[in-house]
Amino acid sequence: MPTLTLERLNAASRAEFVALLDGSYEHSPWIADAAFDARPFASLAALKHALVRAVRAAGREAQLRLIRAHPELAGKAMVARTLTAESTNEQGRAGLTACTPEEFARIGELNAAYNAKFGFPFILAVRGPRGTGLTRHQIIAAFERRAANHPDFEFAEALRNIDRIAEIRLDDKFGSTPAQGDLVWDWAESLARFSEPGYAERGELTVTYLTDAHRAVATQLADWMRADCGFDEVSIDAVGNVVGVYHGSDRAAPRLVTGSHYDTVRNGGRYDGRLGILVPMACVRELHRRGERLPFGFEVIGFAEEEGQRYDAVFLGSGALTGHFDPKWLDQADAHGVRMRDAMAAAGLRPEDIPALKRDPKRYLGFVEVHIEQGPVLNELDLPLGVVTSINGSVRHVGEIAGLASHAGTTPMDRRRDAATGVAELALFVERRARAEPHLVGTVGILEVPNGSINVVPGRCRFSLDVRAPADAARDACSRDILAELAAICDRRGLSHQLHETMRAAAAPSAPGWQQRWERAVESLGLPVHRLPSGAGHDAMKMHALLPQAMLFVRGENAGISHNPLESTTSHDIDLAVQAFARLLANLASETR
Repeated sequence: MPTLTLERLNAASRAEFVALLDGSYEHSPWIADAAFDARPFASLAALKHALVRAVRAAGREAQLRLIRAHPELAGKAMVARTLTAESTNEQGRAGLTACTPEEFARIGELNAAYNAKFGFPFILAVRGPRGTGLTRHQIIAAFERRAANHPDFEFAEALRNIDRIAEIRLDDKFGSTPAQGDLVWDWAESLARFSEPGYAERGELTVTYLTDAHRAVATQLADWMRADCGFDEVSIDAVGNVVGVYHGSDRAAPRLVTGSHYDTVRNGGRYDGRLGILVPMACVRELHRRGERLPFGFEVIGFAEEEGQRYDAVFLGSGALTGHFDPKWLDQADAHGVRMRDAMAAAGLRPEDIPALKRDPKRYLGFVEVHIEQGPVLNELDLPLGVVTSINGSVRHVGEIAGLASHAGTTPMDRRRDAATGVAELALFVERRARAEPHLVGTVGILEVPNGSINVVPGRCRFSLDVRAPADAARDACSRDILAELAAICDRRGLSHQLHETMRAAAAPSAPGWQQRWERAVESLGLPVHRLPSGAGHDAMKMHALLPQAMLFVRGENAGISHNPLESTTSHDIDLAVQAFARLLANLASETR
């Protein structure tokens, strides 16, 4: 069968258009028919998005029919060999046709329980985020995990998996492969083989500052930069940053700098931070392959530390570049008593050279960063990429409310001085206040009753506050309201409180010009531009003190979960991020020449 092209599809009649896309969505030609009027499609990504939008606009009844059009995994249709050719291929590639009797029985149990709970079959894109197929173990684990979801969430998750199935089927029709995305995905998987003792044995990813696993990641990144990508200069600097430089046609021209961190939280994911190193590495690899030089230098940095997991300090890598590395940190000890300066010496680093790492802003054009979103927004909007408007400013407090511990049976309800209910009331206020304003978030992450007992009215309750917003003024106004409410709650309930501010970080709004460059890059791929703030902190937040900055977010799977082993993205979404970065570089080159 000849490979399908956009030119042919754009020129087709409605009937031919539907026929050409037959099988993309299981037994549902109405989806292609609904997307027909969105022609012409500038890119395969634009076609995929139009089909997804057709599904979302169809209403719940049509969506339910679409879900029910799909066969059960390893179900009766597979046994009877009545699956469509596409489903037969997918289930076969995932090994479902070779289930052991035990696996087949377990999947049968899960199918029955899932259908009884949700009223539709379990849908999973069994070819997975890389497109090469999930293992039976991964399929069963996903089945078991998702069976606990809320029905509304699981309905949406089923549709998202159907869209992923269609994306891969469309690639097959067009003879398309996300080659750059596959490369970056494979790099991320390869880096994940380095993990710390105690975690590695359980298959968990943990890489904290200057451990053996951390140093192995740095060495691997440097090797790839030299051997695979063609960087002109590669080094590991005095704080442990991996720095790759791809010279421009004019070596004296200012450089564009990019990057992210390669350390992880404990039992974290494979893409947080690392995606922002690997995506620009893929861009340099392609530039080098074509023998192309930009009119500016391009500097890619794998920042050594951002997460604050081993020592009580964060942004060690990017902070060294902005001149914010505090020498007092060198005397901090980790949980095993190892001082930071000794860990550096063991890694062959010279902390006395860290002050010299500060960058001269006159030598740089700006800082851009690619990052997995770490949230559900893009996932829910069915968008692979998003442009960041600002990195939220945050303020954190820890505190305690004190009341009177008393007997749960003999203390009347109107005589109680319950510290825990005081904090609970405050937590509900935080939720109401933060919900009242777009992009403002407030969290009571700790609510702890010391030495609590089932038959004692809590006399003390420790708590935390975390307030974040894209603008410092909105954050501070919310914080003031929360503190006023805390005082009012304690006065009304006969309680006392103490509160200490532990952290304050300013918001980092994106530089308008750089944000617009990301927007143009996304738009050029045929995708709608969605703008959103970042609720998490990033190296760009630190670099903001030195250079204009802007970020690009990449959609995460599994509702965008991050700091978790379920953190994931697809090679297709990564490929679009590489393309967007390449467009940004090309557009900037045109501006600079």
